[in-house]
Amino acid sequence: MTRFNAKKLILMIADVLIISIFGFIVNLILMWYDISRDVTEAGMLQVSWSTLTLVVGVQALLCFFSLYVSGAYAFFWTRLGKHEYLSCLAGLTAGEVLAIGLLSYFDAFDGRLPILFLVLQYVLAFGAMVAFRASAKKAIVGLTEAGRSENYERTLIIGAGRAAMLLLTDIENAKKDPHNPSRNLLPVGLVDDDRSKLGNKILGVSVLGTTADIPALCEQSHISLIVFAIPSCLEEDRQRILSLCSKTQCKIKMVPYLSQLLFDDGHPQLLNQVKDIHIEDLLGREPITFDKEQTKEFIRGKVLMVTGGGGSIGSELVRQIAKYSPTQIIIVDIYENNAYDIQQELLLEYGDEVNVVTLIASVRDHDKMDKIFEKYRPQVVFHAAAHKHVPLMETSPEEAVKNNVFGTYNMATLAEQYGVEKFIMISTDKAVNPTNVMGATKRCCEMIVQYKAQHSKKTEFVTTRFGNVLGSNGSVIPLFRRQIESGKPVTVTHPDIIRYFMTIPEAVSLVLQAGAMAQGGEIFVLDMGEPVKITTLAENLIRMYGKVPYKDVEIRFTGLRPGEKLFEELLMNEEGLKSTQNKKIFIGNQISIDEEDLLGKLQKLQSYADGNDSEKVVEMLAEIVPTFRHKTNS
Repeated sequence: MTRFNAKKLILMIADVLIISIFGFIVNLILMWYDISRDVTEAGMLQVSWSTLTLVVGVQALLCFFSLYVSGAYAFFWTRLGKHEYLSCLAGLTAGEVLAIGLLSYFDAFDGRLPILFLVLQYVLAFGAMVAFRASAKKAIVGLTEAGRSENYERTLIIGAGRAAMLLLTDIENAKKDPHNPSRNLLPVGLVDDDRSKLGNKILGVSVLGTTADIPALCEQSHISLIVFAIPSCLEEDRQRILSLCSKTQCKIKMVPYLSQLLFDDGHPQLLNQVKDIHIEDLLGREPITFDKEQTKEFIRGKVLMVTGGGGSIGSELVRQIAKYSPTQIIIVDIYENNAYDIQQELLLEYGDEVNVVTLIASVRDHDKMDKIFEKYRPQVVFHAAAHKHVPLMETSPEEAVKNNVFGTYNMATLAEQYGVEKFIMISTDKAVNPTNVMGATKRCCEMIVQYKAQHSKKTEFVTTRFGNVLGSNGSVIPLFRRQIESGKPVTVTHPDIIRYFMTIPEAVSLVLQAGAMAQGGEIFVLDMGEPVKITTLAENLIRMYGKVPYKDVEIRFTGLRPGEKLFEELLMNEEGLKSTQNKKIFIGNQISIDEEDLLGKLQKLQSYADGNDSEKVVEMLAEIVPTFRHKTNS
């Protein structure tokens, strides 16, 4: 039925008193009426005083029982509405019928049925019960909201379906646990684009409007938190609604995608899964999924090396590899702090279950890397080590060449020499028709990998290419966050600049899937949906901090940086495009590399880089990469 508590005990006592008191009141009224009519005892409308106590007692007892059974006490004060009042009506009616039947059977009414007494008592008692409940709800909710004004979050829920109902149930249950951090949520209303739901209530919370009303409702109702509770929402609608939410100054949380919900005994505990909205939620697509079984078979029981293993991509590679039972993971990085961090993270997570070797070394150092290959004999190499920061590489092109081009050449040559099964190189969309040194060096790396793929008989060489990675070291989002949090203007190079984006887990999943699928020479490309305007990204991030763009936080346009272009491409025209079994992954056709020409030019490039001749380095890059359009050679 319902759990017994103090509030419901008070309500039960009130109902018994209402039925009893109104029995005496009605009888008193009818007695006065009979006196005014000067009727005889036989014509009296009231119940005889000698039997009134018995009548009222039986009515109160049976009505209390039927009210309890009908669920009149099985509700929360904040959810008191039409359904609860109908339960009261049903319970009171059933109780009165049972009482009349029992009293008539034992002839408690002395051979007559005082219909007017019974009708008046029934009507007035029901009215008093409804009035008491409504007044108590108003008082309790008013006092509760007054007490919550500073400590509770007034919450608007988007969606008025099953997810919202489950969420509201979880919120109410959370209030019973003094240690639950979600007990301070105060649902104020819901919005839903199904207009037939307007004015309806879910567990006592009203549907106040449609999603178009979100900004106005948040202002009118002093909302501080919005919870997006439509896990199956289509992407187009999701982005439209989130855009409306970002126009408010509210914090935004969301129920995960339907495919990401976790179920406990068949029922999702939604409140525990509600997450802060992240900037990646505005990418315009659902996170891309990959074949984990194929990846698991690819990794299990093998020795894997990750260069740049402490960086944002490299460390995520290490994390995901560790899940699939490798024989050994070799982390190679020149920066000891990052390498140490991921090493300690794995030790904390897995202890001795995963064999991890962390080595401080540079991919530039051929002899050191040779010794590492000779000792550990990796079967798969993920080459993520690279200089990636575009403006810095513009001022030091020789360093980009030493690290990116010849670090890759060293690694690819050693992989072939030691019979590595697969060599996977991490590239970037900036390698396509590059306008900066970093992009040109990465295109050189792709050419080296394709050159190796052309004549290698043992090792399968493959490239993975993707766009900007959200949250990675040196990416725009961490910069924007630092600027907002320090109260500085957010700097965007150009109002119209656009970029493709993906999350770090997506990027790493692409690398692992590509490694499993690779046959040699491919450039794997991820379908990342529509490109995102950086200005829009900045505006939405500012709003997610509860601030207003251009008012609370200035957006300052600084002009395109050296080597920066307004948009990036993912495939060179001559590469073409071929689909794979994963509809989100495509393969660029292998381009034939003139090995003799490439090796001759690389030799010259190395001599210029070793001589720290920046101008000659850039000129030689332009010779190797015909599509390179740099400010100095365009």
